[in-house]
Amino acid sequence: MYRSRILPLALLGLALGMSPLQDLRSDQPVPTQASKDEPKAQDKKDQKADDKETQDREPDVVYWPTPQNVVDKMLELAEVKKNDVVYDLGCGDARILVTAAKKFGCKGFGWDINPVRVKESLENVKTNKVEDLVTVKKGDIFTLDLKDANVVTLYLLPELNVRLMPQLEKLKPGSRIVSHDFDMKGAKPKQTVTLKAKNHMGVEGEHKVYLWVVPWEKE
Repeated sequence: MYRSRILPLALLGLALGMSPLQDLRSDQPVPTQASKDEPKAQDKKDQKADDKETQDREPDVVYWPTPQNVVDKMLELAEVKKNDVVYDLGCGDARILVTAAKKFGCKGFGWDINPVRVKESLENVKTNKVEDLVTVKKGDIFTLDLKDANVVTLYLLPELNVRLMPQLEKLKPGSRIVSHDFDMKGAKPKQTVTLKAKNHMGVEGEHKVYLWVVPWEKE
């Protein structure tokens, strides 16, 4: 029965100068038999849905790593402790989460829209042996529910910080938000610190760290 359907299609393909296998494009999933170690079907469906939501989103900013001494200052201003849950929105290589896990033993969760950054993050987490504390996922930060966090770290553009405000204002009272270099118009920072640091190319410059505590004071 299958042969009677496939053969005319194959002949049609040859008549048009196409290979009968030409339509097996790389972007089409090929079914495989699941092993015992593979995720459950529901997990795969959930992941597929997550991927569908983010696969066409371009990164909102160019990746530019935060210098380590700025990372340390961000965590210091946020007064991170072991029982805190740190969310890094646009986590890059996860250096903020890795530092928080190693210095304070706290849990951290990071999201990035760029699969290259996610891969780098996972490698960094593994290299530093903090897999039990740090989780990194590919995702759109503007769709996240932030209710489980009490520390949020940012290195985005000012307009993106503002775009996140409806989500950030739902954080638990007393939650801390720290941003590298960029403010959040409409929210008065509780503290601003200026420091010098060398970027990943060895160029020294002035950096700022902003701190807000929820609920923040309006400007």
